[in-house]
Amino acid sequence: MRNLKIINVAAVAVALIVGAGTLFQCTNKTDAPARTEVTIKGEQFYINGELTYKGRYWNGHKIEGLLMNSRMVQGIYDDVNPESAGRFKYPDTGIWDPERNTAEFVAAMPEWKRHGLLAFTLNLQGGSPMGYGNLNSINSTFDSLGNLRPAYMARLTKVLDKADELGMVVILGYFYFGQDQVLADEMAVINGVDNITNWLLNKGYKNILVEIGNEVDYPKYEHSILTAERIHELVARVQGIEKDGYRLLTSTSYRGGRAPQSNVVEIADFLLIHGNKMEHPEDIYTLVEETRNVQGYTPKPILFNEDDHYDFDAESNNMVNAVKAYTSWGYFDFRKEGEAFENGFQTVPVSWEINSDRKKSFFNKVKEITGY
Repeated sequence: MRNLKIINVAAVAVALIVGAGTLFQCTNKTDAPARTEVTIKGEQFYINGELTYKGRYWNGHKIEGLLMNSRMVQGIYDDVNPESAGRFKYPDTGIWDPERNTAEFVAAMPEWKRHGLLAFTLNLQGGSPMGYGNLNSINSTFDSLGNLRPAYMARLTKVLDKADELGMVVILGYFYFGQDQVLADEMAVINGVDNITNWLLNKGYKNILVEIGNEVDYPKYEHSILTAERIHELVARVQGIEKDGYRLLTSTSYRGGRAPQSNVVEIADFLLIHGNKMEHPEDIYTLVEETRNVQGYTPKPILFNEDDHYDFDAESNNMVNAVKAYTSWGYFDFRKEGEAFENGFQTVPVSWEINSDRKKSFFNKVKEITGY
């Protein structure tokens, strides 16, 4: 583990997370420094000081500096509600297994990278396990006071370590509107923000882009500090926490078709938008233009990290038009009722391999565009 002294080569590393008051045990981790660092200059992303997709053009459109990504929010998923925990069963075993879920996630990551995917969105409170719909599940890295649950943190460590090893960026969501009610009050939310931010910095991860809340303009958030009107307070809070002069790049996201609000645009390091509900691909251009025209905008990367539109073989689609508008694009693939287990990257349980026609179509398009 980063920033820890190794007690014994064969021993289990133990880290005391200050602020959370929780003792975590992690294995198979050394003091090795971070291998992957994401930075931003103007509208472009850099990994380890080099432009992403350096020198790459596709059909005359500049690709270097973009960050092609996919919504993979359930990578550390579990359901701690005993009334609903048995709902998400693997078809081959008839049981749900959070450790299997994370292990298969980590095993699939190298193949995603080989296709040119440089980033993915993971959320500490997941996302709707039914694609759309929460069904009373309780999935939260935070407990009611904002402390970090050890089992979740152990799984998170496995994902972040693998991403660091592969040179991938993790767009790490802190809160989700279907789960924020787990936290007792606003102070618990603030404690959660401080605890996870300090944990990430103390561990030395530099391949993180923070998404404070997923779709903060959605009316179901129960804590006002997580709503669109106040979310900038938490963006600024994360930006104000440093270790050895380093801080995390931070933003938040909005519902499909909505431009970010000026209170976030003025201070965020990058801007997150969603393409859900945008049925006409040409509307992507409009949303990007609206985002760049928000009061307080200065040149910074614009990144779609959720879009549930496909048609990747079509001449015009949301993904292609986002790239043409010089914005990064993120794939949101959920399994609809009745679809095969292989479909979808959000509906639990998840098959993390590239093993459905839809997944193959997306990853092949990423490979074509990025030249990987």
